[in-house]
Amino acid sequence: MRASLPTQSAAIDQASSTPTSISAAEAAQGLGSAQEALPEASILSRPYVQVRVQTDDFQIDHLLAALRRDRPKIGAIACFVGTVRDLNQGDSVSYMFLEHYPGMTEQSLQAIAHQALERWQLEAVSIVHRIGLLAPLDQIVAVLTASAHRHDAFASCEFVMDFLKTEAPFWKKERIGGQDRWVQARDSDEAARKRWL
Repeated sequence: MRASLPTQSAAIDQASSTPTSISAAEAAQGLGSAQEALPEASILSRPYVQVRVQTDDFQIDHLLAALRRDRPKIGAIACFVGTVRDLNQGDSVSYMFLEHYPGMTEQSLQAIAHQALERWQLEAVSIVHRIGLLAPLDQIVAVLTASAHRHDAFASCEFVMDFLKTEAPFWKKERIGGQDRWVQARDSDEAARKRWL
């Protein structure tokens, strides 16, 4: 049986770059509906950036719709979804609990998204990371990057994940055979980050 956790979600509004509170339904669906009024032209000319940390699950089709909406320059979208494994280091994992540093985590993810925007010609970056109690097969993280061409989309998506794994303040605790174990940083994650430097 899964523990019930309070719904928590934080988003960065791409027009104002300030944190805003959103409902659980909005968090699960992406930013609003397709029937909303079109944003001003000045907002559409800037890359779309969405950063969310939330307990609720996310739906990729809603994240894709929000990313693509009113952005006809997009010709390629790369998407990575990380899920909870049932095995880690040869041990069976019952569940995982993710903690974060509220406020600082969102700022860190925002900074990573903007580093990607500086390195590649992107139309949009979306990062959604879950916290709280997660079971094997549950989605943990989604990273989507969009550009006119596939190279920038693929490279930037990989860059965002490599930096997220090493720089964003998340802490993971696994339940292994009735015992809790903190997940340690891996040398391979640091090596993946360093190749971008």
